[in-house]
Amino acid sequence: MVSPRAKTPGKKSIAARRLRLRRIGLHEEAADRLRKLIIRGDLMPGEQVNEAVLSEALGVSRTPLREAIKLLAAEGLLELRRNRSPVVALLKPAEVTELFETVSGIERMAAELAATRMTARDLQKLGDFQDRMEQHHDSGRLREYFDINQQVHAFIVDCARNGVLKATHAQLLARVERARFFALLSQSRWDESLDEHREILRALQDRNIARAGELLGRHVRRTGDVVAETVASRAEADDTDDRAELSAEADLT
Repeated sequence: MVSPRAKTPGKKSIAARRLRLRRIGLHEEAADRLRKLIIRGDLMPGEQVNEAVLSEALGVSRTPLREAIKLLAAEGLLELRRNRSPVVALLKPAEVTELFETVSGIERMAAELAATRMTARDLQKLGDFQDRMEQHHDSGRLREYFDINQQVHAFIVDCARNGVLKATHAQLLARVERARFFALLSQSRWDESLDEHREILRALQDRNIARAGELLGRHVRRTGDVVAETVASRAEADDTDDRAELSAEADLT
């Protein structure tokens, strides 16, 4: 039996190997900026990414920008095309539904755990977040509201005190954020979402495990339904417009 301490012939010791982590480079910073442009709708689904324009706007060369584009493609935010510029990934109804079904389950579990694990300070912080969301909503400041809204969802997951749950949630976060912002462009959904957040806060304050989980899970699924319905109706409208244009062209010939 070989001892676990025995060295493999020719294998270098850990100390002798170069394992130093590299520092965050320009491409990570570029990816973060580009990610925010996509999430907040400055770059819309289907829009072509112009490398020259972005390189100038971000103040970086093409090399780190292209590395950033690869990162965002891996996250599902960009689609790479052979010998053509990348485009912002389309929101597809079926994919949106599957994404929010998954995140709904994750955040439901997070709320159930958080209901028993949140401290008084945690609840105070969540209450402060809610107050700020109320203010931004009443003033019509969508982007500011959205930033706080995202912090609320991430904070509840943090308060579950479960590292695996948090890591799983983080992997899907960018795609979820983009769809959530898309949903809030509807004033009725924005109003509805704020009401739902009030109820979620109340359930967590009451330490009501079942209700907190049910409310947050339903809130996430509802957002997914709104996005999927909106995307489907817009796609149908685009198809109708395309058919009308083709018909008009045929009449002219």
